Amino acid sequence: MPTVLITGGHKGLGLEATRTIAARGGYDIIMAGRNIGEVDAAAHDLRNRYGATIRTLTLDVASLASVRSGADAVRSLVREGSVAPLQVLLLNAGAQFRGPIEYSVDGHELTFATNCLGHFLLLNLLQDLVHDGGRIVFTASGTHDPDTMDGKMVGKAVEPDAYRLANDGRMGKPLSGGIRYSTSKLCTMLHAYELDRRLRAAGSSIQSIAFDPGLIVETGLMRTAPSFARGLMRTSGMKWMLRRMGVTMGSITFSGASLAKVAIDPAFAAASGKYIQSKNGQLIEARSSVMSQDKGRAHKLWMDCEQIVGIG
Repeated sequence: MPTVLITGGHKGLGLEATRTIAARGGYDIIMAGRNIGEVDAAAHDLRNRYGATIRTLTLDVASLASVRSGADAVRSLVREGSVAPLQVLLLNAGAQFRGPIEYSVDGHELTFATNCLGHFLLLNLLQDLVHDGGRIVFTASGTHDPDTMDGKMVGKAVEPDAYRLANDGRMGKPLSGGIRYSTSKLCTMLHAYELDRRLRAAGSSIQSIAFDPGLIVETGLMRTAPSFARGLMRTSGMKWMLRRMGVTMGSITFSGASLAKVAIDPAFAAASGKYIQSKNGQLIEARSSVMSQDKGRAHKLWMDCEQIVGIG
């Protein structure tokens, strides 16, 4: 059976996507996450419910060593014939960190390390294992676009300079948590588009797709916000107000199922280079920010990230 590898597939948006794929059947699933106890528990439940073949993998995207170890484990599974080459590499795990700035075990600002560097390294280590016609799907965010309410509400993304983002706070005042997040998602968009260009130039049939689930207030992205703010955001009144303000709203159920659809449905078999958005209960092809489409910025970001993660 074809194989789907998903990071962060054991909770929130990722769990709903994994559940949708497991319920559909016909796929081997590898669930990768930092807390293997939580990953194992989610996998056990999905196996019992759907009879799915699910393997679990310890992989902390904020740690380059953990990403390398996880990639090695996947290569071993494929080499041994335990799983088929990847049909889908779903780069989904992500986090937003508010409050005092933090750094990863590698010394990189934690938001950039988690949302960008780890997945960048993983896709470069496993891209050759993705089957012809397979898909690499990036979980992006509308917050990357400073001209939308999504971007304005979180904090307008700044220049996607990999070295400055990785070392944010070491020289001068650090960016706010919201700006760190929106800029990391701008980098995700730039990576998705640059990968598409590289795949097309190489004559590859692999697809590179960016997916925006919309604002989902029930996910773990809100975990660092004050408790009163988390409670307020979950009320129907606040959700209605955010939608009226122009915020792109999603939901665990619809956005999770949509992420799975982008990953495996034939309707998206030729969606490379596109930005697909879950917007207020509809799945649409959207236009991303002007900066996200800048080929020069994308190329520079890619080359700088290669140097930072040690593959250049």
